[in-house]
Amino acid sequence: MWRRWEPPGLGRWVIAAAMLLSACSSSSAKPPLASDRPTPGAPVTGTPVSTQALPPLPPGWPATTVQLGMADSPGGAAALKERAAFGFRYQYLSAGVNTGEGWATWTPDGAFVTTYIQDSLSNGIVPVFTYYQMRQSLPGAKESEAKGNADNLQNTATMTAYFNDLKLFFQRAGAFPNTTVVLHVEPDLWGYIEQKSSRDDAATVPAKVAATGLSELSGLPDNAAGFAQAIKKLRDSYAPNVLIGYHMSGWGTGNDITYSDPGNSTIDALAARASRFYLSLGTRFDISFAEFSDRDAAFKQFQNGDDGASWFNAGDFARLARFLGDFSAGSRTRIVMWQIPLGNTKMRAMNNTWDHYQDNRVEWLLDDASRRNLRAYVNAGVIAFLFGRGADGATCACDAADDGTTNPPPMNGNTGTSISADDDGGFFQQKARAYYAAGAMPVAGGGATSTPAPPANSAPKNPTVDPIPGTPR
Repeated sequence: MWRRWEPPGLGRWVIAAAMLLSACSSSSAKPPLASDRPTPGAPVTGTPVSTQALPPLPPGWPATTVQLGMADSPGGAAALKERAAFGFRYQYLSAGVNTGEGWATWTPDGAFVTTYIQDSLSNGIVPVFTYYQMRQSLPGAKESEAKGNADNLQNTATMTAYFNDLKLFFQRAGAFPNTTVVLHVEPDLWGYIEQKSSRDDAATVPAKVAATGLSELSGLPDNAAGFAQAIKKLRDSYAPNVLIGYHMSGWGTGNDITYSDPGNSTIDALAARASRFYLSLGTRFDISFAEFSDRDAAFKQFQNGDDGASWFNAGDFARLARFLGDFSAGSRTRIVMWQIPLGNTKMRAMNNTWDHYQDNRVEWLLDDASRRNLRAYVNAGVIAFLFGRGADGATCACDAADDGTTNPPPMNGNTGTSISADDDGGFFQQKARAYYAAGAMPVAGGGATSTPAPPANSAPKNPTVDPIPGTPR
């Protein structure tokens, strides 16, 4: 139910509706931080799942330690690696399959993917692509998100273009057979399908699959389960080196625990439903993606007027960890936390203005010397944490505001002096470096099978093509 990052200059007729957010003025009101919000409902503990019960890592997973990553633009891998020893970088593939502006048009014949993979490999980073195409394709892009997704799934011409677009990605990524590439498939879409389904069964939601006439998809059912099976079939046919990621939207059950604050029994029941829906797809993804939120809590507080409801306290973090642990066990998939907001409450640069909104997720995960908070999520099955903003105006660990190093008067106790021009005051980079300097945590409950990397000279160091200017790094 979140709005996704859509690169400036692409899909302008979509962006006009989704991204026209005005800058807000500085506020001195204290946000409800972890220590300020009560924890309603029954006492909540972390995940009840033991690390021995965790599913195995997917074959080809490139690390036996918990890795961090960031959203990163084309040509940015070398600079990203200088910031910290990140294991992953991610990039959206978006703008629709039949709009004339989709990722396959950003460079001729989808070479954008090839260049991004080459840049990643040259700098020792695993590339992750977030494939976000259904929402922005026609005709559904002109409708509400739930209806637009449903209509696109049932449109034969749209789905034919969709599967051909996806096939092109796999052909491009499959050209690196000895290299692990991760494809994160359609954030939000699965949540909408889950809400539309009967009895949490994806087969009850119609979608054109075999009806598209693609030979590879012959015999697959024309429903959402068949849609998932088609993704797996195309991957197996063209790019076995690609790990495909399902996106688990907790709100797909109709009960968003971020706002409902349920007790343990309700959390377990909701996670069981989320797992049941995933299993109804009739095929297995390699990993699952999940998220805290796509925007800083203060962004939603001041831009969306949610009165601070998006701020996490200790109970919220525990509820989500429990839900994730249940889902990991039920789905038998490990989890990547994705698009984690980059704001903080420590640095003076964070004054709740455009590009400088406060949040506490980075602090909770990376500013805890005991690593207890991080360990709770690792024990729940999380194997990587990817940070990035989901909209213009949210905080960036870069100088998106182009305002240099800023140190406005402190507010809400954020007395830290900025250490760089990054819009977060340099806090995330500092904590990411400290995480690796102290030693990356081992993943819980098992090892991974590494995929050998190609020689270091297999790609140019600095590709010159940047087809989506303004994408945050």
